[in-house]
Amino acid sequence: MRVSLRHFRVFIAVAESGQISKAAAALFTSQPAVSEAIKTLETDVGVKLFNRTPRGVSLTYEGAIFLEHAQNVLATAVDAMLAPQKVRRDLDGELTLACTHTVAGYFITPLLSRFARIFPGIKVKLVELERPCIEDRLMSGELEVAVCLLSPLEHISEIETELLVRSKRRLWLPANHALLDRKNVALRDLEHEPYIMLTIDDADRTTLGYFERAGFEPNVVFRTSSMEAIRNVVSEGHGVTVLSDMVYRPWSLDGVRLVAVDLIDQIPSMDIGLAWNRASGLGRDAQLFCDVCRYGAGIVGSGMFAESQ
Repeated sequence: MRVSLRHFRVFIAVAESGQISKAAAALFTSQPAVSEAIKTLETDVGVKLFNRTPRGVSLTYEGAIFLEHAQNVLATAVDAMLAPQKVRRDLDGELTLACTHTVAGYFITPLLSRFARIFPGIKVKLVELERPCIEDRLMSGELEVAVCLLSPLEHISEIETELLVRSKRRLWLPANHALLDRKNVALRDLEHEPYIMLTIDDADRTTLGYFERAGFEPNVVFRTSSMEAIRNVVSEGHGVTVLSDMVYRPWSLDGVRLVAVDLIDQIPSMDIGLAWNRASGLGRDAQLFCDVCRYGAGIVGSGMFAESQ
């Protein structure tokens, strides 16, 4: 096999960005180098991983399956970088870690697994809470550290934060939608489109904020806390939505395709990071967990690594 870790890194960057040019820019390399890496990977894997279109590239069904494995490969590489810390494997302790719904479903599990492999004696109790509750418990000292969406935090002057991943928000459309034929798409183009509203993790409040700045309210026809419901409804042509790349998948549970496209408007990214009480600081176990997060977040977030923005 001619495939190396570089090929996996290139593949993930292309999958997340949807364009060879954007992946090349993020990786500080040339477009021909990215194209050649993808060609080599597809040849060695033996299947087509991307569909090429005038707008860029999108994952095939096989490519979507391969993406998860590619992320795992790079995650293992991060484990190797953290391996020297295993001299402290005899550490014992217990840490309560809070997270929000989206973080629990799409971000935290690989970090927990990595932490458990490096520090098996430190037991982590994971609790899922709403963002306001996390803030209250951090402020009161009931919680020491949390991994959550940072953009809606209200007590920002009293809560220390550290960005781990910045995930771009894009427009999700069914594969045959007319807006896919446009070179540029703006929020204003959605004024008369049926809109599917996600209601978890302050998503509805954030969405209404940037639509308000665009000068109108979305035509909300369905509100749901289920990401899979949104994928199904959008892919079947019953509405559109704007959500982050972290939660995007190109296929619904029924195997129907949906497409994510860039908007020309300035829309805030979905930022996920660590949060703790600034006055109290972090204890030993919480500090070790944060260290593991700093090493591993770029693999979990793939092309959304905060430092690459």
